[in-house]
Amino acid sequence: MKKLFILALSVVTLASCDQFSKNSSEMEHQRDSLMQIINQKDEELNEIMDCVNEVQEGFRRINEAEGRVTVADSNPESASSRTIIQENMQFIQQAMEQNRDLIAQLQQRLKTTTFNAKALERTIQNLQDQLETQNQRIQELEAALAEKDILIAEQGEQIDNLSENVNNLTQENRQKSEELASQDKNLHTAWFVFGTKAELKEQKILKDGDVLKTGDFNKDYFTQIDTRLVKEIKLYSKSATMLTTHPKGTYTLEKDQKGEYVLHITDAQKFWSISKYLVIRVK
Repeated sequence: MKKLFILALSVVTLASCDQFSKNSSEMEHQRDSLMQIINQKDEELNEIMDCVNEVQEGFRRINEAEGRVTVADSNPESASSRTIIQENMQFIQQAMEQNRDLIAQLQQRLKTTTFNAKALERTIQNLQDQLETQNQRIQELEAALAEKDILIAEQGEQIDNLSENVNNLTQENRQKSEELASQDKNLHTAWFVFGTKAELKEQKILKDGDVLKTGDFNKDYFTQIDTRLVKEIKLYSKSATMLTTHPKGTYTLEKDQKGEYVLHITDAQKFWSISKYLVIRVK
């Protein structure tokens, strides 16, 4: 008996070790997957911050160049001063063009980022506002220099074009943001209704035994929802029948403590793939 007990104990111990090894391997795999996601997000955040910092550095260098122009403008008769002014105004033009391209890159990043899109959008808008303010200052400086016949006509035209491009970019970005928001809302909008047979007939939702076969049903009788947020619909009835078609395995109809049915949507994307309208008959 003693030997049998020792043998049984050994088998249990080996099984436990094997289970522990499996669990440890699974936890290590999950940890590696999590670290990979974190590293990817860190890399994306670093790229965004590098781009933002580069734009800010561009603003700083433009401010310094504006200062050099102002100092040189105190002695416009000097040939060296005229050269300094022209070189720095050309540098300002190039720096602003570079900042504009960087801001456009951030706008592209906004479409695909996995971070807080609202925060990035505010940052981009702030950079655009700074670029517009800086552009206005340069236009004022240009006007002052033009009075002294220092700034060549080509530079003035290029800066004006840059201002127009910035304004167009801002307007285009706003329109795209509005379009994306509208498309996103429509994509995840659905409508549901539950009612007795008589109620559904009265609203022309149920007609001659068919549901939603004509377009004259009362759409205002439906409740509009965001499919990403609404996963549960209480029906307040002990009898419930689905009248619209939704894929099996994407929902469950279960009773609560009161014996009343509750619809649980387990796979929202597939559930709403056939129809954006949900009709349930209750008693």
